[in-house]
Amino acid sequence: MHIPENYLSPTTCAVMGAAMVPVLAVAIKKVRKEVPPEKMPLIGVGAAFAFLVMMFNVPLPGGTTGHAVGAVLAAVLLGPYAACLAVTVALALQALLFGDGGVLALGANCFNMAFVMPMVGYGVYTLCKSAVKKPAGAYAGMALGGYVGLNAAALFTAVEFGLQPALFAAPDGTPLYCPYPLSVSIPAMMAPHLLVAGFIEAAFTALVGAFVMKAAPEALDDARGGGRRQVAVYALVAAMICLAPLGLLAAGTAWGEWGAEEIAEVVTGGKALGFVPAGLENGFSFEALMPDYTVAGLPETAGYVLCALFGAAVSIILFRLLAGLGKRRRTA
Repeated sequence: MHIPENYLSPTTCAVMGAAMVPVLAVAIKKVRKEVPPEKMPLIGVGAAFAFLVMMFNVPLPGGTTGHAVGAVLAAVLLGPYAACLAVTVALALQALLFGDGGVLALGANCFNMAFVMPMVGYGVYTLCKSAVKKPAGAYAGMALGGYVGLNAAALFTAVEFGLQPALFAAPDGTPLYCPYPLSVSIPAMMAPHLLVAGFIEAAFTALVGAFVMKAAPEALDDARGGGRRQVAVYALVAAMICLAPLGLLAAGTAWGEWGAEEIAEVVTGGKALGFVPAGLENGFSFEALMPDYTVAGLPETAGYVLCALFGAAVSIILFRLLAGLGKRRRTA
């Protein structure tokens, strides 16, 4: 679901980036008002969960791959505005450090996965929890919220892809950016997410949400006390880091994330595309520090684990630093 570089026009990227500005402004304002500095590090844990779960690629119908996002899990545990910030940080780290998702497309990716997904998923979770006044209602809400939230994000992504050939084409009608219209992008994105990826997101949200609520309930209510139970949360982060190489087992490329060198050979409807859109071939290029979660000189598996550790650590440290700044401001 990560939109790569040059699949969206610069105009589309600018519009989506501008759309995220007020979203982030409201999220920052809400978090500053509602989240005490002592609890801020937990948003970093939420960002780490999102970063790590997106490294676990799974095979999807059609020979593509996909992954869970963790945005609804963060919304359930921390609130939708905190989830927006957590997932935004995870996506920014992925784009800037690992080349996972375009730098120019970061606004669009954040809009889909850090705004639409947690807000929609949290709304579904809240409705289920209100309708069934038992723990089962909350757990069902987590699962259903994860499923609906992921598919809502996938739909927005598909629409953004599918509008490109209609809005941005060469004089001869050849698409400049994503070459697939809505009639192709929506079914291609939605079928695997509705049939497989949504259920993976639902299971991840419900299982991890239930684990955190039972293993470390005080972490959600008051982070000041610390406590041995919070060790379970960090142990889960450590386990995900160690298991991250499982994401390497899924063969293939996620739909819409092909490189410019391979898109001409992609077969859709029994026919290869046969050309490389000019915007993809000659567009913006960014060299990430650790492209595709690799580390020069290390075996693929070791590099993947190191990237998982680095991304999770940066997520947690960043929000710990923000917590420290918040405390100093309150005592100044």
